[in-house]
Amino acid sequence: MSASALKAPIATATPQKTEWELRCELAAVYRLLDHYRMTDLIFTHVSVRLPGPEHHFLINPYGLMFDEITASRLVKIGLDGELVEPSEYRVNPAGFVIHGAVHAAREDAQCVLHTHTRSGCAVAAQEHGLLPVNQVSLEFYNRVGYHDYEGIALNTAERERLVADLGPHHALILRNHGLLTVGQSAADAFLRMFYLDRACEIQVAALSSGALRLPDPAVAEHTAQQFAGEASDELSDDDAYPMAWAALLRRLDRIAPDYRD
Repeated sequence: MSASALKAPIATATPQKTEWELRCELAAVYRLLDHYRMTDLIFTHVSVRLPGPEHHFLINPYGLMFDEITASRLVKIGLDGELVEPSEYRVNPAGFVIHGAVHAAREDAQCVLHTHTRSGCAVAAQEHGLLPVNQVSLEFYNRVGYHDYEGIALNTAERERLVADLGPHHALILRNHGLLTVGQSAADAFLRMFYLDRACEIQVAALSSGALRLPDPAVAEHTAQQFAGEASDELSDDDAYPMAWAALLRRLDRIAPDYRD
C-alpha cells in the first residue's frame, strides 16, 4: 500500500452514532483481532467511549475469547471502573487502569486498543524501540511514545505516567509488555494497530537477516508527514482507510456475521 493511501483519514466516531452502532464497531474490532491472530486468550482489551458527558465506555467482558464477543455482550463502565448497567460479566482490572487513564486524559481517544502480539512484545523488549525499517514503520517515525514497564497494570498511580508517556501521540509502546493505539473511532484505532504490529513484524524479520539499511532521517520525517496528511502539493487518497474498513466489515459479514448480535 502506498504512503499516499495510508495518510487518508478514517471516519470518526460522532455523537450522531448510536450506542448500538458503536457496539457493533467495537465487536467488529474484537473479531478482526481474532481473525488476524492478534489476541492473547481472554487478555488484552479494546474500549470505545460513548457520547455524552458521563465518560462511559464499552469494553470486553472479562473471560470471553475474542471470537465470542458480540455487540450485546460488551459491558458499559464508567471512569471509576464500575459497571453502569447490570451484566453477568466483569471487567479486567488492568483494562480499567490503562483504558480509563487514556480516555480520561485524551478527548480525541474515542477508542483505545491494547495488544500482546509476539512481534509487538519483541520490539517492546528491544532497547532501540521501533526503527524506521520500512515504509510501514515510517507512519510512526518520531510519532510513538514509550512507557517503561512497572509490572502488571493494576496500580492506579501508574496512570499519570502512562498518559504522560503517550503524550500527543496515537501509538504507545509499553516496554516489556506490548502495544497500544488510540483513535477517533474503532476503525481508526484498529487500522493503526494493524500497521503498527505489521511494522514490528517487519523489524523482527529484518533484524534476523543481517545489517539494516535505514532511510535518511529527512526522508523518514517527510514520509511521516505524508502519512499524517501534512505534506503539501502531493496526491492524496482520502477514501483509502474508509474503504479498507468497509472491506474488513464485508469480510466479517462473510465469516463471522454474529458479531452484530
